[in-house]
Amino acid sequence: MNKVGTGTRVLNFLIDTLIIFLISYAISKIHQWYVMYYHIHYYRFSWFFFGTLFIYYTFFETIFARTPGKWMSISKVVNKNGNKPNFISILIRSLTRLILIDMFFIPFLDKTLHDYFSKTEVVEV
Repeated sequence: MNKVGTGTRVLNFLIDTLIIFLISYAISKIHQWYVMYYHIHYYRFSWFFFGTLFIYYTFFETIFARTPGKWMSISKVVNKNGNKPNFISILIRSLTRLILIDMFFIPFLDKTLHDYFSKTEVVEV
């Protein structure tokens, strides 16, 4: 099990965040249309972005242990034993990603906060 480097982690983050942003933007625009024509309650874009982020990571990492960003960088998420993480670990990872300072723990913990709390690693395939 070779851990991936920080560059691979950044590449994963950029690809996945771009996809999440595009999905969130589309959902937000659809919502704005409903607000305009049906006068339903308006929600800010951030609600859609963070909701999509949580669902996106939970879905892909639960089923595949990989996201599209990890597919492109040829990496995956594993637990301490090198196996696919369980659902609770994935939920912890996804919830911890909502903390905006998550990635700034790399210099202190040698991993992101969501990896530390969920006891997982990102390794090469």
